[in-house]
Amino acid sequence: MKFTEGYWLRKESVQASYASQAYAIERIPHGIRIAAPERPIRSRADALDITVLYVDIVSSSHNDIEVRAFHFMAYDEKEPRFELHTEPDDVEVEELEDETVLTAGNMKVRVSRKDWNIRFEADGRLLTSCGFRNLAYFRVNKQPAKLNMVPDYFAQDYAPYMEAELSVKPGETVYGLGERFTPFVKNGQVVDMWNEDGGTSSSVSYKNIPFYMTSEHYGVFVDHTGQVSYEINSEKVEYVGFSVPGEQLRFHVIYGRTPEDIIDVYTKLTGRPALPPEWSFGLWLSTSFKPSYDEKTTDALVEGMQQRDIPFSVFHFDCYWLRGLHWCDFVWDPVAFPDPKRIIDKYHKKGLKVCCWTNPYVAQNTDMFCEGVEKGYFLMRADGKGVKQVDNWQPGMALVDFTNPDAAAWFAGKIRELLQTGVDAIKTDFGERIPVDVIYHDGSNPVDMHNYYTFLYNRTVFRAIEEERGKNQAVLFARSATAGSQQFPVHWGGDCFASYASMAETLHAGLSFAMSGFAFWSHDISGFESTATPDLYKRWVQFGIFSTHSRLHGSDTYRVPWIFDEESVDVVRTFSKLKCRLMPYIYRMAAIAHEKGTPVCRPMPFAYPDDRACQYLDLQYMFGESILVAPIFNDQSIGECYLPDGKWISLLDSEVLEGGKWHRKKYSYLDFPVFVRGNSLLAIGSHDERPDYDYTDNVTFRYYLPEDGVYASCEVPDESGKTVLSAKAILENGEVRLALDREAEGAAFEVVLPDGSKRHAKIEGKTACIRL
Repeated sequence: MKFTEGYWLRKESVQASYASQAYAIERIPHGIRIAAPERPIRSRADALDITVLYVDIVSSSHNDIEVRAFHFMAYDEKEPRFELHTEPDDVEVEELEDETVLTAGNMKVRVSRKDWNIRFEADGRLLTSCGFRNLAYFRVNKQPAKLNMVPDYFAQDYAPYMEAELSVKPGETVYGLGERFTPFVKNGQVVDMWNEDGGTSSSVSYKNIPFYMTSEHYGVFVDHTGQVSYEINSEKVEYVGFSVPGEQLRFHVIYGRTPEDIIDVYTKLTGRPALPPEWSFGLWLSTSFKPSYDEKTTDALVEGMQQRDIPFSVFHFDCYWLRGLHWCDFVWDPVAFPDPKRIIDKYHKKGLKVCCWTNPYVAQNTDMFCEGVEKGYFLMRADGKGVKQVDNWQPGMALVDFTNPDAAAWFAGKIRELLQTGVDAIKTDFGERIPVDVIYHDGSNPVDMHNYYTFLYNRTVFRAIEEERGKNQAVLFARSATAGSQQFPVHWGGDCFASYASMAETLHAGLSFAMSGFAFWSHDISGFESTATPDLYKRWVQFGIFSTHSRLHGSDTYRVPWIFDEESVDVVRTFSKLKCRLMPYIYRMAAIAHEKGTPVCRPMPFAYPDDRACQYLDLQYMFGESILVAPIFNDQSIGECYLPDGKWISLLDSEVLEGGKWHRKKYSYLDFPVFVRGNSLLAIGSHDERPDYDYTDNVTFRYYLPEDGVYASCEVPDESGKTVLSAKAILENGEVRLALDREAEGAAFEVVLPDGSKRHAKIEGKTACIRL
């Protein structure tokens, strides 16, 4: 939100009070409080008739400094608050002649006593600063047509806002702020935190996350659930500005030597992602949205996949498992699916898990609606005229009020009943179309609840699954999110179009989402709207398989490969089998994500923060720590990517390439740019028919391009993510040696050499050796 006209002038409708001096500084628990008047106070008279901002700077957690700026301290917006987990560092405060210095962990905050300037430093270097006219309290005239009004704090014509601006260095790049389909690097953009059901081709987003990180080793989390507006090198080109309505502004400056460190601190603060079950990483097949289907149809889809030897793990029933005009009352359509438990049991016997679509809206022509009205479980109209109802999706639908504990338990009970029929996963669709002219059970401000509603909705469903199925067995397919929603995976990218442009903007969104603290992510392979060409389908399959979660889903048509062409069948089969073989590696990356928040799909500036060539790369990514993926975005089958320094080898054809440069070539549909970093040791599984199996069973340790004298290591997890087998390998004196931490029956050792050839050795006990 812009408050100025150029650098010096404010908008005509805006009255501003800028922090201009650290007039007084006092100690408070874990930090300091600053009195910051709107003009310097040099005498007693200067302290009269003046606006003073108060700024608390405290340690929130290790390498996390929280700033709380407020004008009216007792102002209460009834804002719901994020659930944050804080562990303050020990704080030292040093009073110097010209400044006060707060030290906590590796961070220092320097507060100038001469003027208004706050410097955030870490390990002896400046991260960012907040100086001249960078912290403000604004009153915005909501009726600017009135001329020359006398300022009046109590006039309802004025809306209060707080804003902070943090400096950005030349060349510094900004990332994150949720799943955004705009360019990956956010410099120059205006971004508003407001969840919307807007598709994937505009600046609006299903998942707005008020957290960004930059190339200068820090991240900023704005601790407000409601409207946060960002001006990223836009209103003032030297700053990232962020503003919120109201009389208070809270934000955290987080330091990390690496992007992993920043995400570690941020997800410790807002919540670690749960570890999804192994089976969820396999291919998901959906009924799609609008096609007509019944048990006979779904049987044909399942049998068609299995007859063609295409591994898939989950069958998804989209909206029409329910009766038309009855969404979402949790009652199966008795005509299409007369015995759902029998159908689900049948698919379980085929080795499949089952997912069902839901949303938090209830159509009025249902028993569930009547029950919800009777018991007061829905959002109420602000004018006092009963339940809030709209026709936006289902006729006369109401919205479940998750701030009411009884309503949340009621909805969770519906989820449990569904799970008790055998359903394994829940697609939690929607959660963005939340009106603001409503009353919540707990009195929350409905504007601030608009974005936070999705957290309560998805948490309710996730916990119900976890309670019913157990830890590490809960998984969602969620569309909306806010900060903290990373605790309830998985999220998918929404309604993309069947085009290469939409495929690229989908990747932009996934990379931004990863930079926002989300470790697991999916998208509709080949696009949701319209139907892809066979060429696009095959290329999107490659991208989809090399995402954490992979789903074939669309709007008007099925997404089974044989409706495209026979080669599409080969492509889906080949890459789905490959993903199953890679599961020991993938699930270890998932376990790291669960432990530290590190995303599995890692943007290039996240994985290589010191390589300036990676700073703007938005069409490729690291799939875990060792595999680089560059999907093809054209119908000429031309793939190109930048490989960082070092040697790289194609995972698919063992071609070896030098890093530090761009590479471009034409690829078949069974190939595309996917490279393994040199000196990587990967655990390759022995099963290609399913993703969930004992990863130590006949595992192969494959050592790619050994580097002389440099150890490589890997860990193999069990179904809980716990490491149960570790391996180390090294090339020394012409010998490649492998050492395990325990014996593993049937395990094998392979070395892939720079000419693409492989050498094999049997593992004797806990060791193996190959002489080159």
